[in-house]
Amino acid sequence: MLVPLALGGQTMAAEPPVTTVTTIGMIADVASEVGGECADVSAIMGPGVDPHLYQASARDVATLQQAEQIFYSGYSLEGQLGEVLSRFAEITPTVAVAPSSIDTASLITVQDVYGIDPHLWMDVSLWSRIIPTLVDAFVEARPDCEADIRANAEAYNSQLEALHGWIEASIATIPEEQRILVTAHDAFNYYGRAYDIEVAGIQGISTETETGVADIRRMTQVVIERDVPAVFIESTINPRTVQAVIDAAREKGHAVEIGGQLYSDAMGEAGTAGGTYIGMLHANTRHIVEALGGELAPLPAPLEAWAERWEVPAS
Repeated sequence: MLVPLALGGQTMAAEPPVTTVTTIGMIADVASEVGGECADVSAIMGPGVDPHLYQASARDVATLQQAEQIFYSGYSLEGQLGEVLSRFAEITPTVAVAPSSIDTASLITVQDVYGIDPHLWMDVSLWSRIIPTLVDAFVEARPDCEADIRANAEAYNSQLEALHGWIEASIATIPEEQRILVTAHDAFNYYGRAYDIEVAGIQGISTETETGVADIRRMTQVVIERDVPAVFIESTINPRTVQAVIDAAREKGHAVEIGGQLYSDAMGEAGTAGGTYIGMLHANTRHIVEALGGELAPLPAPLEAWAERWEVPAS
């Protein structure tokens, strides 16, 4: 609905927020922060949804048809939805934010059908590089909002810089011999590289691959040899493979616990701290640090407003 504005004795109509559809929540939340009141942002994939396995529904197609602009991650993360997005790119401004924002020298290559590990949001310093791409798209769609959009982007980028430093400082408190993150699948390689923690996934990059007995045995041996105190389940993956490793390790006399549920390919429920990008990484880091014997660093000043809003302890 157009809102009338008085200007120089004339009545003008302010444009409504740009209708923006994203695939994953990790894009949608950043886009919402950048676009502010000038953007109406929604995500097709909600909490607990695995983008690797996702198939577009008739409702998704209808939602995409109503979009003025579409953002997706890219590097095959969205699986079969990629074909649908390619078709929409012919009629609607559609941006693969990861390839458009992050130079190839910063990517992790893998020896599978992906070629590139698509889980870039696990490194906050990398994911923050999508902000200028979003700014350009929003400004092009709503040029009258440029000042507000750029101000939003600057403020949010400061928060992400603070988050990156906080994660780095918190992970560094984990005793070096215990600094190994065992998860259900290889979604945390960027996290491991950025924050200096070894990562071991039971499955590969994609959850489309089946976990075999050999994978369970291999990870059980790692857990025993490294004296790993805790392993982690993920919100988008059945915990049975992680439980199989725990059971196998206990049969061999090594006690290992579930250190918590991590957000990997999706954020938490809307209306919760975990339903924000900052909250997703904050919750993951809290679980990892506490389960592996570290101590959380105090939250830096730029994150205090976020913590107050979501009632998250500052230390």
